[in-house]
Amino acid sequence: MRAATSRETFRIGGSSMAAVALRCCRRGVSRILSHGGLAASTATHSKGDRRHKSTVQYATRPELPKLAYRRVKGKSPGVVFLPDYGSNMSGQKAEALEEFCRSLGHSYLRFDYTGHGASEGVREEGSIGTWKKDVLYMLDEFAEGPQILVGSSIGGWLMLLAAIARPEKTAALVGISTAADHLVTTFNSLPLETKMQVQEKGEWTIPTKHSEEGLYKFSMDFLHEAENHCVLHSPLPITCPVRLIHGLKDEDVPWHISMQVAERVLSTDVDVILRRYGQHRMSEKDDIKLMVYTIDDLIDKLTTMV
Repeated sequence: MRAATSRETFRIGGSSMAAVALRCCRRGVSRILSHGGLAASTATHSKGDRRHKSTVQYATRPELPKLAYRRVKGKSPGVVFLPDYGSNMSGQKAEALEEFCRSLGHSYLRFDYTGHGASEGVREEGSIGTWKKDVLYMLDEFAEGPQILVGSSIGGWLMLLAAIARPEKTAALVGISTAADHLVTTFNSLPLETKMQVQEKGEWTIPTKHSEEGLYKFSMDFLHEAENHCVLHSPLPITCPVRLIHGLKDEDVPWHISMQVAERVLSTDVDVILRRYGQHRMSEKDDIKLMVYTIDDLIDKLTTMV
């Protein structure tokens, strides 16, 4: 592990962030990020300027809730953003990625899972399997050609499931605070007495600062279903480039999960990037810059390979 930038970012794996930054400068991304760049664009959007923002559309599925999505058409590889549990497609990272993809002419897709954001359905009635089906449906119906999947937290778990199910659609993966198996392993690590109390109650309550209610509630049915989608118990048949960004100050999902993912994937092109002061959401200006630089470097790599 060695320092890669002056902003306390550490990288385990391939080329240094300095090389990434140089490529970005050649491609013009540094100009997009200057003077507030992507972060400033988010503030602009919040003030009502929608001129350069995709419109919300709805995917209608037989006997299933409609899914809200935003789409920008462009060249390959495209980028697909998968948000966290309880979050939606209008967060800072999702907004920043749209501007980035627009600037380079690449396609971009973001959407809300069932029961999230502007999509139909009840979040508490959803499951990891439900949201995996959402991701696969959107990939099949709206993502043309190879995609770079960008998953945040539980979106990172869904990203891995999607990559396994749709290898032909997956050009590369970028995990941000990846929460693969996290809910299941955390529950299983609870003291026996606590687990018995949860099972009697039928509901597991987790304190969180990312919800207005200050907590998340998961039913035992949710946890049992989630066990069917755990991925870290065996090698992962994922051979595309993988980048895993995680903050060492993440109080929700420990950074060593990204290390476990890196060890499990079969790909030989895997980097783990650790932010010394990074927190779970990874939505600070420098965090977003790092995400964009990482994706731009992957686009450069993938287009050069072609």
